[in-house]
Amino acid sequence: MAKHDNFREKLIHGLFFFNGLLVVIVLVGIFILLIVKSAPVFKVVPLKDFLFKATWNPTATFVAPSYGMGSMLVSTLMVSIGALIIAIPLGIGTAAYLSDIASPRVREIAKPVIEILAGIPSVVIGFLGIVLVGPMISRIFKLSNGLNALNGSILLAVMALPTIISLTEDALKSVPSSFKEASLALGATHWQTIVKVKIPAAISGIVAACMLGMGRAIGETMTVLMATGCSIAMPKSFLSSVQTITSTIAIELGEVPYDTTHYYALFAIGLVLFVITFIINMVSDIVLRKYQKVVK
Repeated sequence: MAKHDNFREKLIHGLFFFNGLLVVIVLVGIFILLIVKSAPVFKVVPLKDFLFKATWNPTATFVAPSYGMGSMLVSTLMVSIGALIIAIPLGIGTAAYLSDIASPRVREIAKPVIEILAGIPSVVIGFLGIVLVGPMISRIFKLSNGLNALNGSILLAVMALPTIISLTEDALKSVPSSFKEASLALGATHWQTIVKVKIPAAISGIVAACMLGMGRAIGETMTVLMATGCSIAMPKSFLSSVQTITSTIAIELGEVPYDTTHYYALFAIGLVLFVITFIINMVSDIVLRKYQKVVK
């Protein structure tokens, strides 16, 4: 019996190890594929020009084609940072409410609603941006249309909220109850305890939640494709139409001729997006591990 249990434990351990190794192999394989497919474009376009030049016109005929993703990079960061500016205060406030203030009945209703929000398809969020958020923005700011960076930021904030709320709530619940009890015993109000004790104590977990929310925003495709106007020019403000990295890949990759500089340039854009997302997730994982060690 003992030998049978030992064999079963080794089998389960081996299965988990194989699954983890398979994920790593797939990730490394994607990275290598992007590097191989991106290499030809850098024989034609210097890396500095590719990253920072604002002109992207790979199909030009009467002038030399341009392969500069600067405007896309700025647009992506603008929309993502705008989403975080909206989502972080709302997410932390909602998580603090659910963690310390809401009644069990309210919490039972709110948690499934937040989970449902996370499951709404991005194309539905983009449709709401076209028929609801966009017209509202155009009326408020007297614009011809509301397909701009602000629209994309609002929609991405909605999509990032479930991640930020869930992880922030877990971080707040992980703060030892003695912190709260000591604060209340010293005469602090419930509000002061949340703002000045619990949130600072859980700040590492909250930062990790916000970083993961940013990763969710940067990697989104369909919503920004539908709601931001898809203008490849350098944006001047949040009311300008923009085109993000993901939108460019989605629009152009299906129609670009194979084995051309344009084709390889799209893979290079994907490589830049991969590196940005990887760095964000790695930093959030490091911060989260540091938070878990502090709690333990």
